[in-house]
Amino acid sequence: MRPKGNANPLASAANRLALSVSINCNGKMKCKSGLCLRLRFMGICFSIEEQEQLQQQQQQQHQQHLYQQQQQQQQLQFQVEVRHDSATSINSQEKNASSNSLAPKNVHDLRENPVNSNVDIFTYEEMRLATKRFRPDLILGEGGFGIVYKGVIDENVRPGYTSTQVAIKELNREGFQGDREWLTEVNYLGQLRHSNLVKLIGYCCEEEHRLLVYEYMASGSLERHLFRRVGSTLTWSRRLKIALDAAKGLAFLHCAERPVIYRDFKTSNILLDADFNAKLSDFGLAKDGPMGDQTHVSTRVMGTYGYAAPEYVMTGHLTARSDVYGFGVVLLELLIGRKALDKSRPSREHNLVEWARPLLNNNKKLLRILDPKLEGQYSNRAAMKVAHLAYQCLSQNPKGRPLMSQVVDILETFQSKAENHEEAMLQSGGSLTLYEVPKGTPVTQSAKREPFRSERAPEVRSSKPGKGRSKSEPFNDADIYSPSPDLLTNEKSASTRR
Repeated sequence: MRPKGNANPLASAANRLALSVSINCNGKMKCKSGLCLRLRFMGICFSIEEQEQLQQQQQQQHQQHLYQQQQQQQQLQFQVEVRHDSATSINSQEKNASSNSLAPKNVHDLRENPVNSNVDIFTYEEMRLATKRFRPDLILGEGGFGIVYKGVIDENVRPGYTSTQVAIKELNREGFQGDREWLTEVNYLGQLRHSNLVKLIGYCCEEEHRLLVYEYMASGSLERHLFRRVGSTLTWSRRLKIALDAAKGLAFLHCAERPVIYRDFKTSNILLDADFNAKLSDFGLAKDGPMGDQTHVSTRVMGTYGYAAPEYVMTGHLTARSDVYGFGVVLLELLIGRKALDKSRPSREHNLVEWARPLLNNNKKLLRILDPKLEGQYSNRAAMKVAHLAYQCLSQNPKGRPLMSQVVDILETFQSKAENHEEAMLQSGGSLTLYEVPKGTPVTQSAKREPFRSERAPEVRSSKPGKGRSKSEPFNDADIYSPSPDLLTNEKSASTRR
């Protein structure tokens, strides 16, 4: 009988062989008719089967060997790339740490040839005297870099020195910031001078000690005033002034003879003096920008998550517009009063940019998410314009973002109008309202209880298709910086992909 269905032909042949073979008591095999032919046939079948199994095993071993080789090559290539990237980053930081070609390449060079005459060199004993032996109650702040102390340098510290309040940052040798970042800050802040950059007064580089001496910023960081309960709330006009000061600092860096990319723009790095003038601090991650025909600088991704531009995080390509994105994040924090990353919020609101940016061009939704501490201090139109500027700074397409010089021009107009509006209201003895009341309309108590009312008269909806206006459409005069149509198309494409 033939095997039914999917029966194994080798098994059937074995069964037939079993029926054809008998074994006697002496263990001798007796063959029936045709047994030799059958044995030859079975031997051929089994040899073919063994060869196929052997070939499969060899193929599997060969494939496994190739896979292991590929894994080893990839691992080796990754290690080489990491070493090359680290070496490139170190070399580029050493070469580009300052626009001055005579800038020290390392700490040894700094000790041997302190070419920078703008800063003072202090001894470690002078630092101990200035901080009263690093007294704990003089600590201004601390982090991965080390500890910042408040100090005074006067006659007791260095004879002939005019008494000056300072902030002294002592580098933690086991922290995140190393000699390269410390030296980068000495080179940049030692040569760059601007009213919106924190002044580096001096440094100490004695044995294993690394300290930086800055001008004292009495009001602390912007982060402290925005997100911690200290002092009075930052007003609308003051927030615009801080944004303008910080923008001027960035614009100065970008427009320098040899452009500098700040790379770590965030609220904790914006310091405020006693008059709330804002200045940029902490230049440990700063880097020389592209020169000549270069469009970007390739580097390891460093900075703070939530503030770093998406294209920089994805590719490591750094441009001045990477800083513009970080500025947009800070401007959004000033508007809404929330941190760039806040895990205490609902999950969809953890990332401020992802949650808030789609709402910035919707008048009604925008007014609902603005910082409630600012209620009554601005007009809808002013809020919409600032929000639209933040929207453009946060464009996914770097070319769709304005230059910092353009941002400065825009904010100067906003700041001037905000100050004039505030001064006029104070002189008239009135109070600021969150919405603008049309002329000739009496302000009633019921109107005062509607903080998020639109500044425009209700729209008359047309029954004809295409005649209405989208609620999310921004004001016509809110288009402050207008990128090209191609860039807008690319922006829409990027949004669609997301």
